[in-house]
Amino acid sequence: MRDIAVFTGSAHPHMAAEICEHLGVPLLPAKTSRFANDCIEVQLQGNCRERDVFLIQPLVPPVQENLVELLFMLDAARGASAGRITVVLPHYAYARSDKKDAPRISIGGRLVADLLQTAGAHRILAMTLHSPQVHGFFSVPVDHLHALRELANHFRGYDLSNTVVVSPDLGNAKEAAAFARMLGIEVAAGAKQRYADDKVVISSVIGEVADRDVIILDDEIAKGSTVFELLGRLRERNTRSIRVACTHGLFTADAVQRLSAEKDIEEIVCTNTVPIPAANRTDKLTVLSVAPALAEAIRRIHNGESVSALFT
Repeated sequence: MRDIAVFTGSAHPHMAAEICEHLGVPLLPAKTSRFANDCIEVQLQGNCRERDVFLIQPLVPPVQENLVELLFMLDAARGASAGRITVVLPHYAYARSDKKDAPRISIGGRLVADLLQTAGAHRILAMTLHSPQVHGFFSVPVDHLHALRELANHFRGYDLSNTVVVSPDLGNAKEAAAFARMLGIEVAAGAKQRYADDKVVISSVIGEVADRDVIILDDEIAKGSTVFELLGRLRERNTRSIRVACTHGLFTADAVQRLSAEKDIEEIVCTNTVPIPAANRTDKLTVLSVAPALAEAIRRIHNGESVSALFT
């Protein structure tokens, strides 16, 4: 594959290397240095001139550091006369800031989209955005992948004859329904209200879950507050077994250890859109790779082929 240049920042170099391995292209070096006044400087140490440049950088903690590094990478590629610059965002953390739900509050998802475009992004390749409207925050083309196929392939290895997919809230019910159709099973959803970032209340579960095997599906798990609240409602309905699945396994504040300690939970499944530290790995955690899907999307973008075909 010629005329393509792939760089990555500090956020998740292992994933970038895996993507390049599937593409059959080298991961070109980039150098991030810091001045004495704590400002950073980024140098792309590979030729960009008139090339199709892909910058791989999930916005994971430290989010602000990784965002600024990405903006500087964009500026460096634009200044080096790149032919086209595509930002590959396996995880767009600011997608959760997608609406004005309180007075005088910022909408970070839209602002960061504007920053990426101003810095030089011609195109965005994202994985499982928190809500559909985030797509509209960008005025450049966005290819929005999801990890449902990878998750479905994993769960097809189980006996699903008595299984139901449960979405923690109605906002995620459409994705859960698509996932359930892939597996040929039923879907249910929790009636959730969020009062703070770490305080949610699920008053009931809509759908039949009693004496069923349950797969809880969410887009991301950070502190796990929603999953713990949903567990309480599922116990009240006497479910038979519970597995938890998500795309972005952030697992902050020892969430994965606390979830693994729950006897009801048999397995926790996530993808590698964000790095999973060794300290967060437990016997119950299964991490699936989405690098092949991202690599195929990059190949199709570069060759001018349909990316939507990846969903068929």
